[in-house]
Amino acid sequence: MAYVKPIEGLALKGYTDSGHQVPIDTKKEAGGFESAATPMELLLQALMGCTAMDVISILKKMKVDYHLFEVHETNERSDEHPKVYTKIHLTFRFEGEDLDHEKLKKAVYLSKDRYCSVSAMLKQTVEISYEITVNGQSVDRSGHPSASTRTPLSFR
Repeated sequence: MAYVKPIEGLALKGYTDSGHQVPIDTKKEAGGFESAATPMELLLQALMGCTAMDVISILKKMKVDYHLFEVHETNERSDEHPKVYTKIHLTFRFEGEDLDHEKLKKAVYLSKDRYCSVSAMLKQTVEISYEITVNGQSVDRSGHPSASTRTPLSFR
């Protein structure tokens, strides 16, 4: 059974069903120590991690080799409490030689439309848009990023 327990102040330690520990904290102005990711940051990491794992797995099956793969996000949040995400934009950034754009698109779309359970859950309540770039050039854009924060999740 998953649970969290206080460490000090608002700093927490989460324990997952799989036996892993996850530190959780918040900003100093909210009473935290800024010693770990906030719950909302962890939500974004869960989304990017879920879809990135799908894409990596699908591209491996397709025998697509790349030099770099990163997922970046930008977001917008409501001004009033609860300050939920109202928009999330994911950019799938690939670098490599002779990358098949259609295979990259297929992997991303399979993740977002079929496999990523975090995306499936979140898209019920927040607008999620996507973009795919290859060697710095946009090859597919199904939404426009909103500037708030950028958090890269990189796989080499």
